[in-house]
Amino acid sequence: MYSMSPSTSAVPAVRAQSREPAEGAAAPAAHAAEAEDRTRDRVLAAVLEHGPISAAELGELLGFTPAAVRRHLDHLSRHGVIEVKRVARAGAGAGRPARRYVLSSQGQSTLGNDYLDIASSALRRLGEMAGSEAVRAFAVERFAEMERRYAPEIERAGSDITARARALSAALSRDGFVASAQSIEAKAPLPAALSSVQLCQGHCPIQQLAAQFPVFCDVETELFSRLVGVDVRRLSTLARGGHVCTTHIPTGRPAAGGASSPAGSGNPDEESNHLQERP
Repeated sequence: MYSMSPSTSAVPAVRAQSREPAEGAAAPAAHAAEAEDRTRDRVLAAVLEHGPISAAELGELLGFTPAAVRRHLDHLSRHGVIEVKRVARAGAGAGRPARRYVLSSQGQSTLGNDYLDIASSALRRLGEMAGSEAVRAFAVERFAEMERRYAPEIERAGSDITARARALSAALSRDGFVASAQSIEAKAPLPAALSSVQLCQGHCPIQQLAAQFPVFCDVETELFSRLVGVDVRRLSTLARGGHVCTTHIPTGRPAAGGASSPAGSGNPDEESNHLQERP
């Protein structure tokens, strides 16, 4: 069995099935097994942070030989914590889709959701007694504290949307969301105004809860929009089967004035902004 010990950075510490050395076993063998586990932890952490990622990219990133990377990937795949995702190659007629590795649903869930049953039951009961608006109000309250902490830091990034998106990514990563922000520059003949940042989150501590109550993802998206100062669009979520949560942030226009509007100002009757299909 694998165990992923919780940490503030949400990078899992993965250990293989317990290896109790036989009586009289040489100490070097135990040390070698421990080193193998630590190496496998690094591979899994890299898949979590950079996935979808190929075996070759992992080897280059971590400085491992192709054979070593394959051995660890095969082991993690057999235990169900990572899986292969086929990604189309760039350009027409480029051949077979490339093999990329991502954290599996099992791998995500093992990061720890012991509260899930209690939280789900409580929210269902809240909805039955007070309606969906009460569930939304609960979600708004949950994210309000995050907004209060993040807003000053993002304001210090200035009015540049890309800088604000990167500041948001850094804040999310410190809270364990394993976030990254990648600039997507529009190329001619497309206008520069179509440039954007893709904000990705490799871990969600409430993934299974959000799958049952999508309003949590909706409220989080509204929060991101207020913090960076432009309308953003959620392209995929872990809760809906994506390998990461991806938010499209347009950067070709300045931040709107008064970006940090009060939390929860959105319409509770709006349609969910989950726009992606299950991969």
